[in-house]
Amino acid sequence: MTDLEIRNSAEYCEAYKHYIITGDDKECRSLLTTNVSGDVPVPVMVENTVKHAWESNAFLSKVRKTAFRGNLKVPFEKSNTDAYVHTEGTTGLTEEDLQLGIVTLTPANIKKWIKISDEAVAMGGEAFVQYVYDELAQKIMEKLVSELVAKANAAPTSASDTAIVIPKATEAPGVMTVQDAAAQLSEEATDICIALNPLTIQAFNAAYASGNFAIDPFAGVTVIKCSALPAYSSADTNAMYAIVGDLKAFQVNYPEGEGIVTKWDDLTYAEDDMVKIVARQYAGYGVTAPGRLVRLCKPAPAETT
Repeated sequence: MTDLEIRNSAEYCEAYKHYIITGDDKECRSLLTTNVSGDVPVPVMVENTVKHAWESNAFLSKVRKTAFRGNLKVPFEKSNTDAYVHTEGTTGLTEEDLQLGIVTLTPANIKKWIKISDEAVAMGGEAFVQYVYDELAQKIMEKLVSELVAKANAAPTSASDTAIVIPKATEAPGVMTVQDAAAQLSEEATDICIALNPLTIQAFNAAYASGNFAIDPFAGVTVIKCSALPAYSSADTNAMYAIVGDLKAFQVNYPEGEGIVTKWDDLTYAEDDMVKIVARQYAGYGVTAPGRLVRLCKPAPAETT
């Protein structure tokens, strides 16, 4: 059997369950056909669970992923000058004035813990591992989306050496709102989406109906539901309620790979016949490409007399 076949076997899942519970990886290593340095490989089903949680999240499925060790420094073009046409015999222009900034993706642990019953622990290896990782992977991915939205919200609107500028479009949901925001994007923004709270979609649809359905308010861009953004109706004045642009401007870097690491605690809640499982994923994340995103922000209410 190949290592892949072994990691896809019921025996390996049972051994991995034992490893999660005891921290002893000898049984897992004994099943593999090659020596493994570092952490033992996760079962194939765990890889698929994490991959599925990422790909099934409409927001994350559009985001760029990398796997570089340590802090990742990503240069970006802050400003430049254009090329020029030089006619023979005339004086050439000066050298291009190119100014670069650097975004640093510093990794941190995204954590989630749950309690499970002793009865759940008694499940077979594959069922137990699937039960644990399904819930943990989903919650970690949801938190990652929330963190990316927060990074966009905290971005500057004027030149910075350490952060990407993301302009604001302060406009209520309307039939031209998305087009007005998209007009501020650079040519490098190719896969244009709008991420917004599901409740905000209704506000755009209301504008669509009031305009006698003449213009699609989403202008043909991909609509991504994102509960990490506030609903327009409940957002504060000037608050970001949607993101328009190419979500590849976001980058997530995994210095230790995309896997989820778990720790087991069967003592803290022993009197309740419960076991605590803590999971973490180590990642650095942020906005690393300029000209790809625009923030839609809620305008102040109209004054009444």
